[in-house]
Amino acid sequence: MSKLHALTARNLDLPGVRHAFFTRQGGVSQGVYDSLNGGVGSRDETAHVLENRARMAKHLETSPDRLLVPFQIHSADARDVAEPWSAEARPRCDGLVTAVRSLALGVTGADCGMLLFADARAGVIGACHAGWKGALSGMIEATIERMESSGAKRSDIHTALGPAIGAQSYEVGPEFVEQFLSVSADHAQFFSRSPREGHSMFDLPRFIGARIARAGVASFENLQIDTYADEMRCFSYRRSVHRAEPDYGRLVSAISLV
Repeated sequence: MSKLHALTARNLDLPGVRHAFFTRQGGVSQGVYDSLNGGVGSRDETAHVLENRARMAKHLETSPDRLLVPFQIHSADARDVAEPWSAEARPRCDGLVTAVRSLALGVTGADCGMLLFADARAGVIGACHAGWKGALSGMIEATIERMESSGAKRSDIHTALGPAIGAQSYEVGPEFVEQFLSVSADHAQFFSRSPREGHSMFDLPRFIGARIARAGVASFENLQIDTYADEMRCFSYRRSVHRAEPDYGRLVSAISLV
């Protein structure tokens, strides 16, 4: 069994804030889920996922029932959280915000962007899951706005992007590009030519970074880890599809006020 390994962002090293971009290392899952699979939606053994989540909660200095991850639906919906919920009441959304201490807000990913937010001065934190669909439709902005409604100031919000699929690994077809260009011609800058004719490479981390820059927060840090290429530390949906694997594990990124 490997030791639990979590990454951190320098700009989220703030008073009263604890965070972690958990890698796939340090859990009990086996096979394609080896080893720290945090995805309750995967077909991994439930007991293994719960043990993995318990290890993450311990790392964040909270209890497993207070590590909260929503039922993600690739939306632009962020919710306020004031207390733990039951499994049956898990909200269907892609962003969480709280000002309650000892609650850990988490999101899962296996190529999509996982973003953590903190305004340590106001004591407000957030987490959101932003794949291409969520990022394009306003998931990041919705999380920031929800934080502001909880007392945060945009100029005090620091945010970081964890492991996500990199531009060199994200090939897309012409219909994908057209969805972005139909919103704004300026989105062409996030695509480059693919070696395969008729296809393009999409830079999701750069697109996320541009949205955050436009939002005007205090700082942004990109861990610059490509989930597809970094098999040692990351699960990847796209890699699993290319290998015709039956399923894939999910990474978890989480933040709490301590």
